[in-house]
Amino acid sequence: QVQLVESGGGLVQAGGSLRLSCAASGRTFSRYTMAWFRQAPGKEREFVAVASWSGGSTRYADSVKGRFTISRDNAKITVYLQMNSLKPEDTAVYYCAAGGFAALRTGEGWYDYWGQGTQVTVSS
Repeated sequence: QVQLVESGGGLVQAGGSLRLSCAASGRTFSRYTMAWFRQAPGKEREFVAVASWSGGSTRYADSVKGRFTISRDNAKITVYLQMNSLKPEDTAVYYCAAGGFAALRTGEGWYDYWGQGTQVTVSS
């Protein structure tokens, strides 16, 4: 069982930065692939980024590639999403998710555990 709690969301101007954190519970955190998804108003939830068990392998949605960075600290049982050069279209509720597999999967149906989400609002 893994419990996830996101933090770090807020209101930022376009071009600014935010760092989201996702604190996990559970002694097997290092065996879970960790991902970030987001859901904008009126839209379906979409994949943002995923990191492997070690954090050494990552994958990003095209819309955030080069601007967002996912990382994880297994000692602190936390995964991060550094978001730079934010755009109004990045406005969404951001969720972290954990999956008990090794592949860098982008489909939300693969993930077993989810956080409650944190709101990110980017003003123009």
